[in-house]
Amino acid sequence: MLIRLTYRLLLILVAPVFLIGLYKSKPNKPKFGQRWKEHFGITPAIQKPFNNPIWVHAVSVGEVVAITPLIKALKQQTSSLNIILTTTTSTGADEAKKLGDLIEHRYMPLDFPFAIKSFINRMQPKALFIMETELWPNTLYYCQKMNIPVTVINARLSERSAVRYKKFPFIFNLLLSNINFVLAQTQQDAQRFINLGLSKQQIQLTGSIKFDIKATHAQLDAARNLRSTLGNTRPIWIAASTHKGEDEQIIAAHQQVLTNTPEALLIIVPRHPERFRSVEKLITHSGLSVISRSSEQPVTTHTQVYLGDSMGEMMTLLGAADICFIAGSLIGDKVGGHNLLEAAALKKPILNGPSYFNFKEITEQLTALGACTICQDAEEIAHTVKELFENKQMQEQQGQLALDFVENNQGALNITSKAIQNIIDDKL
Repeated sequence: MLIRLTYRLLLILVAPVFLIGLYKSKPNKPKFGQRWKEHFGITPAIQKPFNNPIWVHAVSVGEVVAITPLIKALKQQTSSLNIILTTTTSTGADEAKKLGDLIEHRYMPLDFPFAIKSFINRMQPKALFIMETELWPNTLYYCQKMNIPVTVINARLSERSAVRYKKFPFIFNLLLSNINFVLAQTQQDAQRFINLGLSKQQIQLTGSIKFDIKATHAQLDAARNLRSTLGNTRPIWIAASTHKGEDEQIIAAHQQVLTNTPEALLIIVPRHPERFRSVEKLITHSGLSVISRSSEQPVTTHTQVYLGDSMGEMMTLLGAADICFIAGSLIGDKVGGHNLLEAAALKKPILNGPSYFNFKEITEQLTALGACTICQDAEEIAHTVKELFENKQMQEQQGQLALDFVENNQGALNITSKAIQNIIDDKL
């Protein structure tokens, strides 16, 4: 009780800072409009008949993209299944619109008791499924209190996070007592949850649904069209999901690549839309010529950088490149890398920085296979890109190894959807 009270007091203190960041107007960021009230539990009722819904939470864009195939699989299994999908961010809400009538979207209420209770009373969900590890103590507590089973799907727990929880076990225990099931990505993830106190009966090893990724015909067509626009014969590499502090290193690497391969083109894709314009200015100030995707200006042989300033097009942009560098991995321990599997599924040779603790197993497996190269800095990135540009056979071999790795690990989507269906059948 004391721990829960302490948490609530801390939540009151940090909430203003969180809300300022959430609502701050930024370029290319969708507006919340009047829907901001949903974060405080003022949730609009669903007009159409909507009985016995399940509640699925995916915090933002990446999680919504990852969970989309699972939602489609669940609806294919049971067309009458009603799904409420919550996101915290407006960019996540924008991505959720692509699911159309498959779901009803609402914003996730903040973890205040009044907001959570209001949401649950209005929506009446029968089960909560949380993507990965977006765990909020009050949400879990009131779900259990209202007899709503909580399942963490595609769950991962890094060694770094596990060590942190061991140092402060009361924090994890606050969560643990209110989690019914965990569908873990890897055996290592499962064991870490067990080491922290979850029983083996509560855990099922499903694999990662992110392996069950396949570019759609529309995405492949869009990638081919973009490649044609950029230049079918010119060497192209992409830096995907860059963060502040990485763009300078990527630009420096490209400047080195250009000394050896002057016709090369870099596609750079900032992780957050509010940084699109600042990255564009950074490129211009570096002396490189840049064209942004949103400008729709023609790309010429003199264009050296193509700025991917659009949302929801990562597969298209990755597909248009020969070589993929996955960012979020060059700035120490701040981010811990991003998912390599989209590039792997597109049969691309992959480069990654030295910091990838959030995707440790996948990165190390791809590296061991020879499908991924770890680069410490701009100089190593430039060297590897130049080497791959000069050796098409090496490009093909590494891309094939990456694709084989993805295909050999697929199947989690089917296992996860069946596990969720069993939980639903037991509850509804």
